[in-house]
Amino acid sequence: MSEATASFADHAAIAVGDVVPPLERTITLTDMVAYAGATWDWHKLHYDTAYVAEKKLPGPIVDGQVFGALLVEMLQDWLGPQSFVRELEFTFRNLVFAGETLRCAGTVTEVGEDRISVSMSVVVVAEDGSDGRAAAAPASAVVLLGTPDGPGAPA
Repeated sequence: MSEATASFADHAAIAVGDVVPPLERTITLTDMVAYAGATWDWHKLHYDTAYVAEKKLPGPIVDGQVFGALLVEMLQDWLGPQSFVRELEFTFRNLVFAGETLRCAGTVTEVGEDRISVSMSVVVVAEDGSDGRAAAAPASAVVLLGTPDGPGAPA
C-alpha cells in the first residue's frame, strides 16, 4: 500500500507480506509522566531523575506497556477506524530510557475474511538512524477488519 493510512475500502487489498507503515516516536520525560498519570503507575523509575541516577541508570525507564500502545497506534493509523486490535502479544527485550526514539514495524503474516495477523517489533533507533537494540520482539497482533473501534462501536 502506498499511502500511510488505508481506508476501509482498502482492507480487501491487504496481502501477506504487506509492510505496515512504521511508527517512530521519541519518548520524552513529559510523555512518561503523562502515561504514568493515565495508568496510575507512579514508580520512581519512570519519572524521578534523581532516583534513577542513584540507581546508576542513564535515565528514567519507559514503562514497557508503552510499547503495546505504540504498536496498536501504528496498526490503527494504517488501517483506520474500521479496525480493532483483537489480540496483542509482545516480549520485552531491553530497557528504554527517556529521550530515546522507538521505531515500530510490522509485516502482514496472514489474511482472513475479516481479520489479518501481523508480525511486529519495536526497536530503539540508533544514533545513525539504523535499528538499534530490540525493545519488544517478537510481537504479534490479530486485527479485526470492518469492526469499528472506540465509543459507540457495537459490542
